[in-house]
Amino acid sequence: MRPSAVQRLTVAETADRYAEMVRAKTSTGALTPRTAEVYVRDVLTFADLAGGERVLDDLTGQDVDAVLLAFARKPDARRRAGAAGAQAAGAQVVGAGGVRVQAGRSGQAGPAQSAASQARFRRSVSAFFKYAAVVGWVQLDPMRAVTVRPVQRGGLRAERRALTAEQAEGLLGAAQGLAEASPAAGAGSGRRRSDQRTELRDGLVVLLLAAVGPRVSELTAANVEDFFVNGGTRYWRIFGKGGRTRDVPLPRPVAEVLDAYLADGRALLDRGREPKALLLSWRGRRLARGDVQGVIDRVLARVEPGRRRSVTPHGLRHTTATHLLAAATDMDAVRRVLGHADLSTLGQYRDELPGELEAAMRVHPLLGPLEGRRGG
Repeated sequence: MRPSAVQRLTVAETADRYAEMVRAKTSTGALTPRTAEVYVRDVLTFADLAGGERVLDDLTGQDVDAVLLAFARKPDARRRAGAAGAQAAGAQVVGAGGVRVQAGRSGQAGPAQSAASQARFRRSVSAFFKYAAVVGWVQLDPMRAVTVRPVQRGGLRAERRALTAEQAEGLLGAAQGLAEASPAAGAGSGRRRSDQRTELRDGLVVLLLAAVGPRVSELTAANVEDFFVNGGTRYWRIFGKGGRTRDVPLPRPVAEVLDAYLADGRALLDRGREPKALLLSWRGRRLARGDVQGVIDRVLARVEPGRRRSVTPHGLRHTTATHLLAAATDMDAVRRVLGHADLSTLGQYRDELPGELEAAMRVHPLLGPLEGRRGG
């Protein structure tokens, strides 16, 4: 039941209380610490953009619209400033009356928030106001009057997320070549520059992302002890959402690069600060989530221009799912590789590939006998 009296609390006060409640849910297992911190970060960002000194109950749908638009234009510090071009230009939102508002601005420090980030932020704000209505911080949920929404979701993407087979092969080939060209630890490792000590690690990062399709948080949280051999096969024990774990076998080329990295490459970066972490920065710290895009971009720079297309870590997760499914891999096996709770989620990760319908009809299972009869 809703309290009889509304508490006249400021936006900052309610955001802090909500953040405490969300973090408390991690102790019961209702939320993972990473998920909780995303919600907390979003609501604190909302408080900053809305004005922490304002009374929460005074905010209207128009005020929340303004915050959502401000967030859409907010530079995304996780991406390189040089990537602002096409991606920032494609991030638009729709306001009242169907008017499209460009999220990017010329001269800003970096690309604007992606459509996925805008949608996530909107969901976080909506959950915050639902809670506020229940505990008596607002009389009416202003989200009911909000008109701003992302236009690039699901089928409205401006560009396919999954790489084509040719593009993926170019990226994987560059990663493999980078790993093979990386010097061994004994070859004057102490005299090598910091940017030269990360080559083997960069190749491994791209191979793991493209072959296994982990979430970027799962990749950066991986520890050396999470990789083991069973029956001659290398496995990665991935700790995923909701405390679920999955053991994923690594393809042989990926396992070979992993073994080389553990034998030589990691020693070039290890300074004893992160004894468990698999992936280390050149400073010897656990690789941060925001650093992974830079790793992908460095490997992409080695791909020949005709097969090069920019891609995010999540885009590589889409690439893994799309090509496994296109190769008629069992859907439940793909679900287990990606760590989804049910099969229905796979539909969000299956992107169209050029020529796939034509290829499917050429090998139609019902027409095989007719083709054989014609040939006879």
